[in-house]
Formats: sequence, structure tokens, C-alpha cells
Amino acid sequence: MFIGHGLVAFAIAASVATRRTWSAERALAVGLVAGLFAALPDIDMLYAVVGLIGGLEGVFVTSDVFWSVANEVHRGATHSLVVGAVAALGFAGWRARADLRFGSAAVVLLGGLVAVVTAVGGPVTGGIVAVFVVGGLAVVALAERFGFGARTVLATAALGLLSHPFGDVLAGPSPGLLYPVDVTLLGGQVILHADPTLHLLGAFFVELTTIWLALAVFAHLRGWRLRDRVSPRAALGVAYAGAVFAIPAPTIEVASPFVFSVLAVGLVGVPYHPGETPDRFWRTVTTALAAVTLAALAYSVAYVVVLA
Repeated sequence: MFIGHGLVAFAIAASVATRRTWSAERALAVGLVAGLFAALPDIDMLYAVVGLIGGLEGVFVTSDVFWSVANEVHRGATHSLVVGAVAALGFAGWRARADLRFGSAAVVLLGGLVAVVTAVGGPVTGGIVAVFVVGGLAVVALAERFGFGARTVLATAALGLLSHPFGDVLAGPSPGLLYPVDVTLLGGQVILHADPTLHLLGAFFVELTTIWLALAVFAHLRGWRLRDRVSPRAALGVAYAGAVFAIPAPTIEVASPFVFSVLAVGLVGVPYHPGETPDRFWRTVTTALAAVTLAALAYSVAYVVVLA
């Protein structure tokens, strides 16, 4: 759900803005801000990147090694509803910092957040939350450039930060939603199907649905229809059904061969050449997404018929 977090928040925020009769450009802008806030908790993945660079002994790093490092902190403090709520208030206060009271409150909230997390989780976790706060302030700066006030910052930050953790329950254990309070809010990973491959495929279709939803909202705001941007070449994705015989049955633990190969099917949307019209670009994107969706559907049917 790395992409899905941001796209869900984008679709919701832009749709609400449209219902409030905001202009298309303003609705797209508020959707972008909400999407960036929704992606912000995954800034904790920088720990894995920095850790691997610091301890890298070879040229290549396997996905297992990467995730073993990332999971030391991933879905921790930055995925907490408590941390997200405090941060959203702090970001809104910073947007209203022209009023000294709000600016001071923002410094206390955000600085105190880093201090408390450091005291509870140690310097590594505290450092990650500090980077999280800096990233959030960068999003606030973008919101300022768009002309959004503190209330809009509060709404988009709350939407993004508080929705993010729930998108992770399909791809692994539930995040510590009430961190630093040691209380379990959700008992564990949500299982869509007892068959691990069908569970993975279900989670993949959830991700695809969020992308289609965001693209549909974008198309509506731009005034064009998705079907007009899908090339007949997308139908070639059906041929991916044969991959059921070529790659290991994917699961959450062993997903890379399936994910990378099915995404490669999207290349049927190419060619796109820089310098061509934006309409051509979106035709490429929409065709690629349609091809990947058909490929995943074809693979799922083949899996159920042949292997399940």
C-alpha cells in the first residue's frame, strides 16, 4: 500500500473539495496535500536505506535483507494514531504561526512529540519521528504556497496521517496504533482468504482499486473519460495468465516475482515520448494500469483453475 495510502487520501480530499464547489485546480491541490500527508508515515523506510548504505559490504542487496532492516522500525511510531493526531495539530498550529500563540503551541506539540518518543522508544525511533516532523513541515510549506489555511492543513493532515495505518493491515501485522501506549487496538493482520496466494492477490486488487479510484477522480476533475484513454493494447495483459506456470505462487512473504513481473506488463502502455501532449501521457498511464489489472485478473483465474 505504499502508493495506495496517498491515492486514497487524494481521492477523498479532492472529492470533498469538489462537493464544496471548489475549482478543479484547488481540489487537485488539496488532494495532493492530503496524499503527501498520507504517505508521510512511510518516511520511516529511510532507516533501512541509511542502514544498508552504512553497513553495505556488497553491490547487491536482496529484498529479504532490505526488509529485515526496515522492519526493525517500520510501522512503528510514525504509524501511531496518537502520534498522527498530535502531529496534525502541530502542523496546523505551525501553519497559523503568524499568531504567536499557535506558533508556540506548534513548537511545544511537535518538539514534545519527538522528546516523548525518544524517551519511550530510544534515539533511533526519536530520530525517525524528528524526520517525520520535518517532512510534515515541508508539506505544510507546500500547503501555504497553495494558499491553504490552518483548518485545511489540519483536515488534510488528519485524513492522511490517521488513515494510513489501516491500509497496512492487509500486508502484515497491525501497526502499533496507540503507540506509545502499550495497548493493542487491532489483534493482527486482516486475512482476506485462507489461501496465502489468494490473500496476496486480494490485497493487490485492493491496491489496484485505490489507484483506479484516484485516477477516476483526477479524470473527473480534468473533464475526460477514462475509457477514452485506454488503448486496445491493454488486452495483451490477459496473456499474463501463463505466468502461473513460470513463477512461484506469490504470498505476502514471497511477492516480488509476481509483483515485478505483473507490473512489467504495464509496458504495453508505452511508447510515451517526452515532448508529447499531456493527453498522450495519461493515455499511457491509463493503458498501463488497465493492462496490469487484466493481467492480475487473468493470473487469478488461472491460479484458481490450475493450482488452487
